[in-house]
Amino acid sequence: MLFFTRWKAAAIVLTALIVCLFALPNFFSESRLGHWPSFAQRHIVLGLDLQGGSSLLLEVDTKAVRKERLQVIDEDVLRLLRHARIPFTGRAVRSGSVQVHITRPDDVAKALERLRGLSQPLSGILGASGQRSIDISENAGLITLTPSNAAMTERVRQAVDQSIQIIGRRVNELGLVEPTIQREGTDRILVQVPGLQDPSRLKKILGKTAKLDFRMVDQSMTAQQAEATHPPERSEILEGSKGEKFLIEKRVLVSGADLVDAEPGFDQRSSEPIVTFRFNSVGARKFAEATQRNVGKPFAIVLDNKVISAPVIREPILGGSGQISGNFTVQSANDLAILLRAGALPAPLTVAEERTVGPGLGADSIRAGEHAAYMGAALVVFFMLATYGLFGLFANIAVAVNIAMIFGVLSMLSATLTLPGIAGIVLTVGIAVDSNVLIYERIREEVRAGRTAINAIDAGFSRALATILDSNITTFIAAAVLFYIGTGPVRGFAVTLGVGILTSLFTAFTLTRLIVAYWVRLWRPRTVPL
Repeated sequence: MLFFTRWKAAAIVLTALIVCLFALPNFFSESRLGHWPSFAQRHIVLGLDLQGGSSLLLEVDTKAVRKERLQVIDEDVLRLLRHARIPFTGRAVRSGSVQVHITRPDDVAKALERLRGLSQPLSGILGASGQRSIDISENAGLITLTPSNAAMTERVRQAVDQSIQIIGRRVNELGLVEPTIQREGTDRILVQVPGLQDPSRLKKILGKTAKLDFRMVDQSMTAQQAEATHPPERSEILEGSKGEKFLIEKRVLVSGADLVDAEPGFDQRSSEPIVTFRFNSVGARKFAEATQRNVGKPFAIVLDNKVISAPVIREPILGGSGQISGNFTVQSANDLAILLRAGALPAPLTVAEERTVGPGLGADSIRAGEHAAYMGAALVVFFMLATYGLFGLFANIAVAVNIAMIFGVLSMLSATLTLPGIAGIVLTVGIAVDSNVLIYERIREEVRAGRTAINAIDAGFSRALATILDSNITTFIAAAVLFYIGTGPVRGFAVTLGVGILTSLFTAFTLTRLIVAYWVRLWRPRTVPL
């Protein structure tokens, strides 16, 4: 155990040195790091509790999810019954269900057969229980379609997953570094952005659904006439950006889902800020057909049920691209382009909780963490020197390298360091020393058993291996469980603890053993200085 070939000793020292060098970028400013190679710019990012920032807890509007689902079912019912030529009356959405009355009793069975095709078996564990997406019942010709609770729960889960992806794209488009975006419960999303002290713009960006539609303006009557009487069934009254009213057809010509790019710019004639957009091939074809059929008619660009602008189609737009103007400022045009590029949220989000951590509080946390780390390290150093003398010095050298290696690995991973993460590093110092204590106590036992100094040292390292591996593996499993089931700071603690266990195993069984081996080779001791 105490014999090392030259190449093995060189490999151990080189590995420790390289990993420690990855911690160097943490001691230089961002401007200085900009001149370094890209692989050498990776560094530890301070979390929200260390450098301050903004935290938003967003809640998905489950009522809007259910409402949209009912609208889809309502449209599907209309389409199927018309296609089957089954007469019906009283189609409406009431009390969380879609109801439709079949006019002729002879058509009820046929209508039920067609409408049952809308109800699909739920996949996974829920599917095994026989549950379906829509519960369908019939009473005296009145057919009721109700989304099942299991189906709505799954739809909310999908909405949250999709919202997390879209929020991530929006936050990254803003240029904010290292945001934390994760699920909280069944219908909430936690967004933490370190370094952002003013969350107002972030709330504005994340709170917008950004559902973009291109629709025709209904010219059969004015919006004022529709308000005074009743708007046609195929149309609705929407408000414009200046508070004006528009009568807009419900039918969507082209949706924002067909957009592939959006960029802020300036109109060449008026120099006002605009947003240019470009469709994919399907959207470009739909847009070309719509503008060809409606030359000379106004069409509306609708964002989140608000009319941004309603220009007149002067000529067919065949290139698959266009521009949106609407009294934008430079920032609002840029924000709209970000929203359109990131995509529309599947449901509105509301801010359930807002928290801002000041940089002063973060600095206090860093100082408290540093003081705890320094005090813990000093006590460990003193204890090892007082208890094991020269071998305690060897252990302290290994622990110092171990801490540097932890920061090196965290830098390679570009990990986010939080206050619990600092606690994990402090705990790792104790774990690293614990391995050395087990080895040294085993050496003492071998000396008491009558072995010579060199044989006792060799046996101490070899026979303590199983015990140390057993204790560290169980701790590493606990850290892995914390990482997979935990969130936020808990995962930060798990990462630092797991990395610390791996590095402490390396330093205890390679670096400390290498130091002791070279000491034995140089001094040929007759007694063990423990």
